Amino acid sequence: MARFKVLISAPYLIPFMERYQPVLEQRDCEVAIAEVEERLEEQELLGVIGDVDGVVCGDDRFTARVMDSAPQLKVLSKWGTGIDSIDQDAAAERGIVIRNIPNAFSEPVGDSVLGWMLCFARRIIEQTVLMRNGSWIKVPSHALNEKTIGIIGLGNCGKAVARRAQAFGMRVLASDILEPDPEFVRQHKVDICPTDDLLRQADYVSVNCDLNPTSYHIINRRTIALMKPDAVLINAARGPLIEESALIEALQARGLRGAALDVFEAEPLSKNSPLRGMENVLMASHNANSSPAAWDRVHERAITNMLEVLEKWR
Repeated sequence: MARFKVLISAPYLIPFMERYQPVLEQRDCEVAIAEVEERLEEQELLGVIGDVDGVVCGDDRFTARVMDSAPQLKVLSKWGTGIDSIDQDAAAERGIVIRNIPNAFSEPVGDSVLGWMLCFARRIIEQTVLMRNGSWIKVPSHALNEKTIGIIGLGNCGKAVARRAQAFGMRVLASDILEPDPEFVRQHKVDICPTDDLLRQADYVSVNCDLNPTSYHIINRRTIALMKPDAVLINAARGPLIEESALIEALQARGLRGAALDVFEAEPLSKNSPLRGMENVLMASHNANSSPAAWDRVHERAITNMLEVLEKWR
């Protein structure tokens, strides 16, 4: 009989479990694979977690109630970086170890943010649509080195965005509740300023902070009102960083030029969301981390993280 039972609920990992299941079984683990699309909600976890020792999870809702229903649970290994879906205080109180993978997807996320900025700056999608419709129109656009980017959150993803923006000659502003790395700031010519000042000055605003009680709805009606009416808002971090109803109102009223959104307050995004029909919005399905090479590294690290904790219980 296996020493441990582990649950795999990370959607990106599950298709590759034929490769990793033998590894886990060799380490004395019985493997259960969840039926999951985007994430498991509390009620779904309650039905599968009772006898589990360790989990490789995605953005599953690990609440105190879920943890109380899993008396053997020892470790939650996050496939990726963000652990905002886990009640961290509840885990600490119950002695459940949380492991994650810092800097897991900073490079593909940085590329995605830069790609969205280029789409707006060079109006690439608009010009393609016009050409497909038979038009031959010279569409005015601008170069990125004529513009200012404001980065909210200068962690690993924020730094990846800053490096790319600086390479394009942009003026780079950043805000963070933590003291930024002074060497990075100096080397990449980043101007640190309060978030409100950043919003007033930036032509492009990239939200790259963690989701926590201090950052929930950091972009809201008040802060959107500070932004330039021709500014573009980009979110490749977490949906609840933006008050979505306020953003929709601003976009409909042309209070902002546009938005690029990889994440949303509720995922998957409702088919009835007004965002789906807006020509000034670029969207993706929480996919800014897309990189098979990065995924492979994260598969390995997430499983290793879980096994390292379980080994201490032998």
